[in-house]
Amino acid sequence: DGCSFRNNKLRLQNIGEVKVKWHRPLEGKIKTVYITRKNGRYYACFFLDIIPKILPKTGKFVGIDVGIESFLVTSDELYVDSPKYLRKSEKKLKVSQQTLSRRVKGSTRRQKAKYIVAKTHQKIANQRLDFLHKIARIIVNENDIIVVEKLQIQNMIKNRHLSKSIADAGWGMFLQILKYKAEEAGKRVIEVNPRGTSQECSVCGKTVKKDLSVRIHSCPFCSSVLNRDHNAALNILKKARTELSALACL
Repeated sequence: DGCSFRNNKLRLQNIGEVKVKWHRPLEGKIKTVYITRKNGRYYACFFLDIIPKILPKTGKFVGIDVGIESFLVTSDELYVDSPKYLRKSEKKLKVSQQTLSRRVKGSTRRQKAKYIVAKTHQKIANQRLDFLHKIARIIVNENDIIVVEKLQIQNMIKNRHLSKSIADAGWGMFLQILKYKAEEAGKRVIEVNPRGTSQECSVCGKTVKKDLSVRIHSCPFCSSVLNRDHNAALNILKKARTELSALACL
């Protein structure tokens, strides 16, 4: 009862009418509105009761291998480059952080410098989130069953050589977004054990050992040659098909 809409404006109790830049049209019944302030901007967050939109079935299965060189590669050969938003903004972020460190604590100039650093971090986070939502939407729209690796991301980040790249990619956030979008659309996400998906040949099943620096899978047993990540995506999908077939036989 504390909020309503009038002339495309948001009316808040004890505050009055507020101009709003709408992110998207509201759908469903409004339950709660939270007003928050972040980096000098105010945001109205709406919690709604909505009816999920079940998407039409496509009959397609897909395996997904996430990585650093490519953000993801699917079993049907969709390659998505990693945008590396943090890497691209590192120079600007470094300059603003150095400026902040030189400012006197408690001064107005330090507050301004602190705001610039926070604003840069916020822009990187917003870019990454927008990218993850768009990629997840494409995958959910095109596939009924989506198979991903069950990654232990917290353990992977402990690798000091890869931690920044893994955090910049946002794998954990992407998997969360993918799962809730799939559930809302009546689709399904299956997690499989990642063990051996990069080393096994997707054609003959033999193990072909290779380092992370080797980007091409070349099998000496069946002579198949394909991209390392595409090979892993095919193995991820194969694992899910095997598990589903075993469950069907029970």
